[in-house]
Amino acid sequence: QVQLVESGGGLVQAGGSLRLSCAASGRTFSNTAMGWFRQAPGKEREFVAARSWSGQGTYYADYADSVKGRFTISSDNAANTVYLQMNSLIPEDTAVYYCAGGSTTLYGTMLAHKGRYAYWGQGTQVTVSS
Repeated sequence: QVQLVESGGGLVQAGGSLRLSCAASGRTFSNTAMGWFRQAPGKEREFVAARSWSGQGTYYADYADSVKGRFTISSDNAANTVYLQMNSLIPEDTAVYYCAGGSTTLYGTMLAHKGRYAYWGQGTQVTVSS
């Protein structure tokens, strides 16, 4: 059984940082796509960041425009864990953050499509106060 478990959420002041972790079990995601999405109250779940195996020894990463330059996605394949480093947080970043795992590699705009991900975590709350 595949499981994704997020951690690292919490309450932080604007301008602060948090690092979210997503520990996977049941299968490896080292050669597929993994991403982060978020959902604020009353809003649709939206893409935040994702990375996918390029097939050439590196990962391709993509970010939502709203987080570019502030958030960084990374992974530790030995630990089967993906991270989201969030810096310069703003109140608009407040949401439940979900980790997502794909069963294949994804390319280009497919990375941002939540329907392309087969596995989801339960979410972790991030609250940024002004």
